[in-house]
Amino acid sequence: MNRFPPQNEIIDSILKGMITAKTNYTFWTADELYLSYAPPKFLTIHVSQEIAKLENSPEIFIDATIADILRCSLPKRDSFRWFMSENNITQDVICLTLDERFEHKSDNDSISKVIMSIRNGVRNAQDEYKHDIDLICKMLSRDKKEESTLDYGVFAFYLDISNTARKKSTRRIEEIVESLTK
Repeated sequence: MNRFPPQNEIIDSILKGMITAKTNYTFWTADELYLSYAPPKFLTIHVSQEIAKLENSPEIFIDATIADILRCSLPKRDSFRWFMSENNITQDVICLTLDERFEHKSDNDSISKVIMSIRNGVRNAQDEYKHDIDLICKMLSRDKKEESTLDYGVFAFYLDISNTARKKSTRRIEEIVESLTK
């Protein structure tokens, strides 16, 4: 098995991917459109490309189902239904999942480590973003470390604020964070 990349390298790759996505999208649209107008997966794909550049890059899955992630992170592969029921989780997809990279013996032996929700165009806290954070917290919930291979979750977003906006980005981010923690 390869060594899984440290958390700080993953975070750095997320930030680089966001900057690359912004640069590419504004260039492609002749500086006419903000990244928030890009297709939803535009940002996720750029982030994935940056993570893939890491020396010990993990396996990367875009839009993995919750059932698949839990199947690949819980000690018993068939306990995902119980876990979902116990934690009031409905079937959905997670934007980005990072798994350990190794030679597989079957298509059911992955080991999930990190789950992410990557959003572009976030300007205000909305229920869907709160849902993403709540879902990540529920999926990471456990009493003992050995109850899941999931190490951490990430909620990352890109904020487009023009220079003439009434509220500047620093204040807007503070408000978003405050409303998400309520």
